[in-house]
Amino acid sequence: MTGQGIEFVNVTKHYKDSSQGKTPALQDISLSITKGEYVGLLGMNGSGKSTLAKLLNGLLKPTDGKVYINGLDTTNIEQLSEVRRLVGMVFQNPDNQLISPVIEEEIAFGPENLGLPISEINRRINWALQVCGLEDKRYHAPHLLSGGQKQRVALASALAMLPEYLVLDEPTSMLDPAGRKELLAHLRVLNKEEDMTILIISHNPEDLVQADRLIVLDHGSIFLQGTPREVYANAKMAELGLDTPAVYQLINQLESNGYPVPENVKSVRELVDYLCLQL
Repeated sequence: MTGQGIEFVNVTKHYKDSSQGKTPALQDISLSITKGEYVGLLGMNGSGKSTLAKLLNGLLKPTDGKVYINGLDTTNIEQLSEVRRLVGMVFQNPDNQLISPVIEEEIAFGPENLGLPISEINRRINWALQVCGLEDKRYHAPHLLSGGQKQRVALASALAMLPEYLVLDEPTSMLDPAGRKELLAHLRVLNKEEDMTILIISHNPEDLVQADRLIVLDHGSIFLQGTPREVYANAKMAELGLDTPAVYQLINQLESNGYPVPENVKSVRELVDYLCLQL
């Protein structure tokens, strides 16, 4: 396997269950994520989202099949450190990631382990603090912050490694609406201006309206994939019990009544602006 991007090739993952033998968490998953994509992964609890995320940087190994990051095999011990440099991870509970008593030290931890010079480490710290809106918290203790602020520290720590791929597992679960909006805006900037590939995992469809592509999991298999417009217009989504974001409810209603809406409209504000131009 060569080339850039993420590649899952016939990946199956089993967890051992003492009472039922082996229970498949993922079943024969094959998918590609190209450099620079903004991809949303959604599904109900137990669909396999978090398992897929942990396979991306070798935290879990596939039972069958292969996972490649820029052509590197995640099961190859000699390549694992490079895989983990390429793939930054931000988990749902930031307390499981934060290990240092001061935010600056937390963000510096990864770059220091890369053996970078002090000037480069400081540059990365300053950049990550600025991107995540934490400049005034530089010398604070992470454990004294709110859940949303801790989530931003975890994101800053991942960004300081300058990963090519950023994977976020339920990153808005601890954020209020303002914090959620701010984080999603940061991710879009990182994707467009820093050319960072984003994979955001959520059971909340509202988190994923700006994605270029959605992958829907159900019981460990790919149920649907396509652009958000294609996915949310698919009647099969109702079978999973996943809500349709408000903007796509409006778009679907308009188009069912003969009023087509351009593909680049992805927010309520963009929809309102478009409709006003039609008057």
